[in-house]
Amino acid sequence: ADHQKADWVSIHEKICQLLVPVRTSLPFLIPEEERKHGVEQLVKRQKYIIDLTYSTAQKFLWDGKHEKAMPAALHALRFSTEVYGSSSVQLVPAYLLLAEACIGVGHHLQASKYLSQAQWIVLRTPDCSAAVQHRLHRSLGLLCAAEGNFERALYHLANDIYLASSTFGVKSIEISGGCFHMANVFFRQNKMDIADSLYAEV
Repeated sequence: ADHQKADWVSIHEKICQLLVPVRTSLPFLIPEEERKHGVEQLVKRQKYIIDLTYSTAQKFLWDGKHEKAMPAALHALRFSTEVYGSSSVQLVPAYLLLAEACIGVGHHLQASKYLSQAQWIVLRTPDCSAAVQHRLHRSLGLLCAAEGNFERALYHLANDIYLASSTFGVKSIEISGGCFHMANVFFRQNKMDIADSLYAEV
């Protein structure tokens, strides 16, 4: 009952009516052109739900509401899998959302499993964009920092900043997150001069 309530508050209320046409099967005996149009409409609706569930989960994370982010992120992953397949790079953003939500509530082992899935997909995608890779390194850095493995966290966050710089430019807003999390790591190591310079950069 608690899980159902959490799911409803998090996302289900927003997508409930959208699920009806998505879950309704197409009639079997219809012309091919009509069937093709029906499939196109179905995929369009599914992609809309992916965008909605992803943005809802992201907003909960930004607000620090990690538990509320999980149901929305799970829906994003579920529909991404239906549309793109289980090994598509399109699933990585949903896995990263789930990992960040798990880190936020202290479920580090589960976060590690989600990040392993994301890493496996990235490694199997030779042309995976630097934009996706920088977000993966940021999530890996956050997990390492949460576990107290500061050297490993700095390694991943340095990769995050480098990849974001090469994609978006050295003065882009996308870099600020990596710098902020790196500053937090140096702050926890009591290296205040480095932490302050990074905070100033943010």
